[in-house]
Amino acid sequence: MRKQNAKIALAFLVIPLLAITGCTPAGASVQSQQGLTGTITVSGAWALYPMMVRWAEEFQELHPGVKFDISAGGAGKGMADALAGAVDIGMVSRIIYPEEIEKGAFWVSVTKDAVFPTFSEKNPVADDLRQQGITREKLIGIYITGEITNWGQVVDRPQMTDPIHIFTRSDAAGAPATWADYLGNRKQEDLLGVGVYGDPGVLQAVIKDPLAIGFNNLNYAFDFQTSRPVAGARVMPIDLNGNGQADPEEVYDTKEQAVTAVAKGYYPSPPARDLNLVTQGKPQGLTEAFIEWVLTDGQQYLDEVGYIPLAAEQLQEGLQKLD
Repeated sequence: MRKQNAKIALAFLVIPLLAITGCTPAGASVQSQQGLTGTITVSGAWALYPMMVRWAEEFQELHPGVKFDISAGGAGKGMADALAGAVDIGMVSRIIYPEEIEKGAFWVSVTKDAVFPTFSEKNPVADDLRQQGITREKLIGIYITGEITNWGQVVDRPQMTDPIHIFTRSDAAGAPATWADYLGNRKQEDLLGVGVYGDPGVLQAVIKDPLAIGFNNLNYAFDFQTSRPVAGARVMPIDLNGNGQADPEEVYDTKEQAVTAVAKGYYPSPPARDLNLVTQGKPQGLTEAFIEWVLTDGQQYLDEVGYIPLAAEQLQEGLQKLD
């Protein structure tokens, strides 16, 4: 049942996950003989949504009186909702900007994942891409400068003139912000391409269009059940050392391979990045109790869902911030 719920977390429609019941104000904490009670509202990054679903499920088993209302919508929405007090917790899959801290954003990092370039399995140069990979410089030529416009330029085959159809995110989100940062310390607004809403939206655009290139968070690029790339899509190897070929440690045919590359630091950061929980001011009561649990007992579920743990020192820093 828990695995089925985690699969639902990858659904393409954003819906409240767990119904709000009772009259307890959002985020309120009430101690009773049965333990914690109340409601925690959460919104934000697609990247953290599947993990948040799993954490909520486990926390509810420990505290049946606690209800969750969780929705995705992008890191920008999560930050905006948190700062406005519209939710108890915002999920933000990027760095926290100084101006947001000045507005009262309190944050702790809770796990790590990465953004990966994706393409259609029906791409006319799919075999070349798998063998050669793509360099950061060519990605910059596609997404930033617009100098690379066809797939023949990517794989050095001038006779191939099929155009590149570029997809990016239309919603303010951590994935495009991280991707733009990787491509030369840029911003999301600098990315070329057709804007599509949400992580699932970009992935579907890539699957449907053989000439497409996109980028997706780890848990959307890979199928939850098979750990292989989602049917119809492939993760594009990045030629990190510029040797003109995709080395074994640069090819991610399974989620486990991608997770290992991020965990060992081989896959660069960015596009690997920390995922954060954000509140308006220092959290209290039920919200604080939940975040503290996430940083401690909740960490045991990361591997199950396919996320990368932070260093023990970083988790301890988060706990100290809560004190």
